[in-house]
Amino acid sequence: MSTLSTRPAAGPDVDVKPDVDAGGKADADMKSVLSSFCTGVAVVTACGSDGRPVAMAVQSFSSVSLDPPLVCFCPARTSTSWPGIRAAGAFAVNILAADQEGLCRRFAVTGGDKFAGVPWRAGGNGAPLLDGVLATVECTLEDVLDGGDHAIVLGRVTALAAHREGAPLLYFRRTYGRLPRSGAPEPSAPGGTAIPSRSESMAAARSRSEA
Repeated sequence: MSTLSTRPAAGPDVDVKPDVDAGGKADADMKSVLSSFCTGVAVVTACGSDGRPVAMAVQSFSSVSLDPPLVCFCPARTSTSWPGIRAAGAFAVNILAADQEGLCRRFAVTGGDKFAGVPWRAGGNGAPLLDGVLATVECTLEDVLDGGDHAIVLGRVTALAAHREGAPLLYFRRTYGRLPRSGAPEPSAPGGTAIPSRSESMAAARSRSEA
């Protein structure tokens, strides 16, 4: 499994984010402790007002409600991609598979043409649907709530589909990884540290809590 930089800006949901602020050690401790919560990874995409696609990688995606059908994600207010997604008024959530770490890294940075060489097609709401992902969820922007240094974005689901079987890409303590097979840790790339097998039970518990 590839190890990410310990600098918070390297992870999903961010694009650009300064180092630990004046809050000091308390902020660093909070980031360190909460990084123990294993999450999946997704890429949120939209069609910008200029017709060009815009996207960002997120680890904060979650289901919210079945009736009405709502989901959420939480971009940093310093994100350079979020303003374009917000202006579009509609977006798609592309849920990444374990073999798509490289794709995630492409969309987790700022600047450049993130879509260069990435195959995709337009969804029903115009947002890019990336090839090879596990599933896609198309949404209209329902509301944006204050979440401190992040925004809490609610999306109303208008279409969704599962595209293939496979293990999800995971993010745990600033590293990417995958679920182990038969209890044996499985790194996502040579030379890394595998996510402990408890991540499987954590993911299952999260799924139950969202049902």
